[in-house]
Amino acid sequence: MDLAYLAIMLMLVEYSLFAGLVAIARVRYKVPAPAIAGHPDFERRFRVQQNTLEQLIVTIPSLWIFAVTLSPLWAALFGLVFILGRAWYAWGYYRSAPGRHWGFTAGAWGTGLLASGAFLGIFKDLYFLIVNG
Repeated sequence: MDLAYLAIMLMLVEYSLFAGLVAIARVRYKVPAPAIAGHPDFERRFRVQQNTLEQLIVTIPSLWIFAVTLSPLWAALFGLVFILGRAWYAWGYYRSAPGRHWGFTAGAWGTGLLASGAFLGIFKDLYFLIVNG
């Protein structure tokens, strides 16, 4: 399970980095809190951070369930797909809004694989519970 835990922690570190970049952009582009609109470069950084938070709501529990019910190794590897996809998404989005597409797609595949694996693991456990009484 340590690899799965590491993947989760790396997701949280990446998210924290994105949040820190928003704070820096807020100062650089003079967007006072609590405003979330202003300079387009600030808004793109803010959207990366917010969208990542939205994705983590699904990704982290899916990774955890996948790891517990099927395979910690595969859960961690698919978690790495998510992490790398999110980095690609951020890099592309920071450059231009249309640049986010392929990174978002890669991260979504990571999340989709994790959620599918979590469901598969749950169904496997339920099947064995029913069959073995």
